[in-house]
Amino acid sequence: MLIRILLMLATTASLGVSAEKNVIFFITDDESPTLGCYGDPVAKTPAIDALAADGTMFLNAFATTASCSASRSVVMSGLHNHANGQYGHAHAYHKFSSWHNVVSFSMPRVMANEGYRTAQIGKYHVAPEEVFHFDKYFKANSRSPIEMADKVKDFISEDSDKPFFLYFGMSDPHRGGGKDENSPSELKPDLFGNKPNDGSFPGVEEVFYDPAEVPIPKFLTDSPETREELAQYYQSVSRIDQGVAKLKEILEGEGLWDKTMFIFTSDHGMAFSGGKTTVYEGGLRVPFVVRNPYEENRGVKHEGMISHIDITPSILDFAGGLDKEKNRPKKWVEPNKFWKDKPYAMSENRGPRKGLESYHGKSWLPILGKPDAEHWDTIFASHTFHEIQMYYPMRVVRDKEYKLIWNIANGLPYPFASDLWAASSFQAQYQKSLDAPYGQRTVGEYINRPKFEFFKISDDPHEANNLSGDPDYAEKLAEYQEKLKAFQKEMGDPWIMKWEYE
Repeated sequence: MLIRILLMLATTASLGVSAEKNVIFFITDDESPTLGCYGDPVAKTPAIDALAADGTMFLNAFATTASCSASRSVVMSGLHNHANGQYGHAHAYHKFSSWHNVVSFSMPRVMANEGYRTAQIGKYHVAPEEVFHFDKYFKANSRSPIEMADKVKDFISEDSDKPFFLYFGMSDPHRGGGKDENSPSELKPDLFGNKPNDGSFPGVEEVFYDPAEVPIPKFLTDSPETREELAQYYQSVSRIDQGVAKLKEILEGEGLWDKTMFIFTSDHGMAFSGGKTTVYEGGLRVPFVVRNPYEENRGVKHEGMISHIDITPSILDFAGGLDKEKNRPKKWVEPNKFWKDKPYAMSENRGPRKGLESYHGKSWLPILGKPDAEHWDTIFASHTFHEIQMYYPMRVVRDKEYKLIWNIANGLPYPFASDLWAASSFQAQYQKSLDAPYGQRTVGEYINRPKFEFFKISDDPHEANNLSGDPDYAEKLAEYQEKLKAFQKEMGDPWIMKWEYE
């Protein structure tokens, strides 16, 4: 009996030392809100659905740009691209990186300053590392969620009085892994990271989808090629879900499930033309689910508009480290002092001339349990590059009624990411003719865009009817153009000068 009591006390003590207010930030790669909890009729995503049922699901969550590195720099800094400096991909010859002075706002840095143990696994895709520095980095196949979760188990369960912050970045459902050579189609579908010949990743029970049953987003064309690619995409999405389930299992086993905030989102929308690399709804709308164990009101479906710029200040707010008056870290690190003895961080590479003094985003923590609370009445987005050769700057202002897109380089044909150009779902239409339908447009209209695209988004959620040339909306168009200019001026966006020439 005495031994049993001692064992119980030891177990209780072991669980008791686990710090409160841990954070897992789970971010996927190129995923739209194609989840059961968002009403998708075929998606098999029970773990994420359960997370939403026990937390807050945001119905109007937006990336600021539909490009991997650029988006992640926003997620991890709380600053728009034209203020953090990372306009495009970080890797290889693309060579974009954030300003050095972003170190004062960087997600892992500010969490470490609040006493958190920080770790990263999977897709990282930002630069420089010294700005976005984690205490620990774990290596695993970022398509293999069970393997990834197992790799970080010891970090999660570490006996420490410090809470943990874990950045869990999957590469699914990004395109990749080759083509499905078993397809009967001449244009073979991308595998979206799935193993060929119905193979599976360690510990994963792959979920296969019938192309005939997948729903077709309005920005795509219903064709055999689109259906085949969507079936592969959905399989990748279901694999992600099993990673969420495994992390929950680990947390529950360590007595940490009710001490850990779990955030699930994607860097931007799905990797199909009309989604990724565009600023249409298919590119900017993302899934966003937050389970805060300290929030009493659960199962909330939130209508408020939130943006990726809100993520870092919200997580910092959860950690108790947000100066709400100045909207920046309480433990402010003066960037010039940080870099003073590091001559490689030259002053011209540290940041914009106007300086960086506060987050652009704001914490959504106070509204998690309040489904009718507002957050932003207007959101902004910007895109300049994806791959280095893809120069096509776009700026966006959107509220719940109207959406304005300014295609700054509208005289140029729209540039394609290499994987999107090769996609069977696009090539099937492109090879027919420029007049062939592609979603709500023709192929030619998709490639050659007007200077302005203006949608009454409340009535036209699929962006089918461009009102920019309609005289009945001329006054309203001018109003939103002025809103966009004011935003660019406030953010120090260099492309504001394009209103005056070209």
